[in-house]
Amino acid sequence: MEKLSKTSLNYYLSEYLEDLMRAGVKDFRRTPSQAAQTPSDESELPQPAAKPTPKPKREPDVQTTPELRVVAPQTRKVESPEDERAKALAEIAAQVAQCKLCPNLVANRTQTVFGSGDPYAELCFIGEGPGAEEDARGVPFVGRSGQLLTDMIEKGMKIKRESVFICNIVRCRPPQNRNPERQEADNCRPFLDATLDVVKPKYICCLGSIAATNLLKVDSPIGKLRGTVHDYNGAKVVCTYHPAYLLRNPPAKKQAWEDLQLLMREMGLLE
Repeated sequence: MEKLSKTSLNYYLSEYLEDLMRAGVKDFRRTPSQAAQTPSDESELPQPAAKPTPKPKREPDVQTTPELRVVAPQTRKVESPEDERAKALAEIAAQVAQCKLCPNLVANRTQTVFGSGDPYAELCFIGEGPGAEEDARGVPFVGRSGQLLTDMIEKGMKIKRESVFICNIVRCRPPQNRNPERQEADNCRPFLDATLDVVKPKYICCLGSIAATNLLKVDSPIGKLRGTVHDYNGAKVVCTYHPAYLLRNPPAKKQAWEDLQLLMREMGLLE
């Protein structure tokens, strides 16, 4: 055999490779068995797995702490002693409004006048019965005598009227503003005792002889009951003139002021 030069060998090899490619052989380096398994269509060749596209880096949020929602705890409402006393007084007032023990008073009244003020008051003022304006408004001591009582409390004693409790011996207006009869006062006495039992005042001021004699269950005139500290179920009681009497007899205001000073000393409001 003729020995080929290196140049001629490269030439024939190049020609051979081109013939193979024209014949449809895709990879001349494979064995015949491997070539048979190779798809003839280049589109059917397995494609290399695409590299996953890297996710862009997320810039950190300015607010990194999640927003918190505060939920108020569920608590049961507990009524205060003041609420309990107001509720108890409202129940007594409802009973008073339904009372018909005194036919003359029931026929004459527009409405019952129970009482007003602080259910937790340390001081309670007690009058004899509502007048025409009190009967119309349903609140004790709102007429001329009521204005004088307000001045006695706020200007004289230097305390707020709203801080005391005010009521009457009877809760219905007597005809023509007459004095309550003994039986009428006795019929209303359970309501008075129940009211004072709820409020529990430490001090009581009786306004006039009707209030003083009925509360203390005595027959002494107001002149003899003044100037002395009495007792009602542990509460200290001071008696003075009714504001309506003071309007008719202005000189008696001096004695009434003395009575208020006695009350204030007992309460620690005056040395």
